[in-house]
Amino acid sequence: MKFRRGDIVLAVTVLAGAAALFLPLGGAGLWPRADMLLWIAALIVAALPALDYLARPIAAFLALLGAVMAGAALYGLIGAGARGVHAYGLWLGVIVLVVLSWRAMALSAALAAANKSNLLHLAAPILLGVWTIFMWQVLTVGFDIPRVLLPPPSDIAASMVASSRDLALDFVQTFIRAMIPGYLIGCGAGFIVGVLVDRVPFLQRGLLPLGNLVSALPIVAVAPIMVMWFGFDWQSKAAVVVIMTFFPMLVSTIAGLAALSRMELDLMRTYAATYGQTLWKARLQAAMPFIFNALKINSTLALIGAIVAEFFGTPVVGMGFRISTEVGRMNISMVWATIVVAAVAGSAAYGALALMERTVTFWHPSLRKVA
Repeated sequence: MKFRRGDIVLAVTVLAGAAALFLPLGGAGLWPRADMLLWIAALIVAALPALDYLARPIAAFLALLGAVMAGAALYGLIGAGARGVHAYGLWLGVIVLVVLSWRAMALSAALAAANKSNLLHLAAPILLGVWTIFMWQVLTVGFDIPRVLLPPPSDIAASMVASSRDLALDFVQTFIRAMIPGYLIGCGAGFIVGVLVDRVPFLQRGLLPLGNLVSALPIVAVAPIMVMWFGFDWQSKAAVVVIMTFFPMLVSTIAGLAALSRMELDLMRTYAATYGQTLWKARLQAAMPFIFNALKINSTLALIGAIVAEFFGTPVVGMGFRISTEVGRMNISMVWATIVVAAVAGSAAYGALALMERTVTFWHPSLRKVA
């Protein structure tokens, strides 16, 4: 009988999980009865997908169920006092949980690939994100890591709920009032100048080195100058965003406009197309993937620039102001709460641009659906 490597790894993992039942748990002593039974059930359920006769959806469901039950059992141990470096049973259980979770997500990803379901494809990153947050909670609480170094997600969530009004005001100040105007001006100016550079060749030799020089300026040096020029309100932060987003859009626009092949340009000439018609009907279409790449990159650069600019002078509101203030007060949970808001906002902006790109560049080979 030939054993598969995955089955061997699963068998060793289940044996390690059984061995964890006999190891000490630090201050908790031995395994509580309820958590022990849940842990044993999790190992049995997680081992069932090794049976060949199970259908792939059932196998993925059982693997995921076993991982969830194992995580619940381990978190119950932490609640019972199993903490510290001497809780050997807990940490061996964490290693077992990592293997079981990895296997569950691998089976789920294989199921999504086989069914070509958008919902299943969306479930894979969600599961990985939930698993990462859970492991963060287990490790920070289980190792008793000081909150000032790394707070657990539960503390961060509590800070978000308690300070939701302040976080909302910070979001409006940084994202709505500072980032979006600077992003639109910087990307728009970069696109217009890129078209001019393409039309007037000598501008390429003069403007590109200048744009490269501006993009190389350190933001920590530019931000105080912008504050002195434009004041402490959102205008100075928008100016920093303009500087950060202008050059990536300029370079991408120039590269995109040059992407059209000679054969396609000759075809437009045979139609007696003017420069404007060629630009609008052919060259801009070919440049769209380049332009959207710049838009997506700039969506993250703009948010970073707006937040960093707020470190050097701002009204008593804004994500950068909140981070610098709460760090001084050693309120690290609030700092992480602000980081979460910024990360979610930046990811949402990137996702919206990616969705818009799929709509505009549906003709691109990378987006064509295979029949």
